[in-house]
Amino acid sequence: MRKFFVLWLFFLPSLAQAGATDKLKDFIASTQSAQANFVQEVKDKSGKRIQLASGTMQFVRPGKFRWVYRKPFEQIIVGDGQRFWLYDVELNQVVVKKIDTALGSSPAALLSGRNEIERDFELSDREVREGLDWLQALPRKQDSGFDQVLMAFNSQSELIVMELRDAFGHTTVLRFSKLQRNPQLPAHLFKFVLPKGVDVLGE
Repeated sequence: MRKFFVLWLFFLPSLAQAGATDKLKDFIASTQSAQANFVQEVKDKSGKRIQLASGTMQFVRPGKFRWVYRKPFEQIIVGDGQRFWLYDVELNQVVVKKIDTALGSSPAALLSGRNEIERDFELSDREVREGLDWLQALPRKQDSGFDQVLMAFNSQSELIVMELRDAFGHTTVLRFSKLQRNPQLPAHLFKFVLPKGVDVLGE
């Protein structure tokens, strides 16, 4: 099955003198929901693009989210607070897992979980690059799927870029646009209904 790295997006309130770590912590304390568009690019060890995707995301903390990939393949990813659902439309196939098993101490858990960031990740501010404040998050466990996560914030404390580096040398870059913080999102967005005739894999 085609797999896309899924991450959770956030818009942070303005903190004029704060570093990226402080901005992330403030977001966790103050943002309960968000939605945005995204473009996702995956690069190999040499920096060559091997995948380009785009779509929309929405979430309500903790643990409820919806990511819709429209290009190049249509996929719908839903977290209902208990289970993780990945529906590949072209393959007519759904993968379902317990949400704790699917996420663990992943970047998704870092952003959409409760106030437990420093329990699962070692956070540190990085240098200012391209006019953005960068944060590094290193997973404390070895099973997160990523060796390093970087997040970049602009002067308005918006999360603009995330970079994820895995053990195979691949880098996944997500760029966000049209961010909305704390929108009212209907509950049905985070309930997955199995399509008729779909193949189900997992729990």
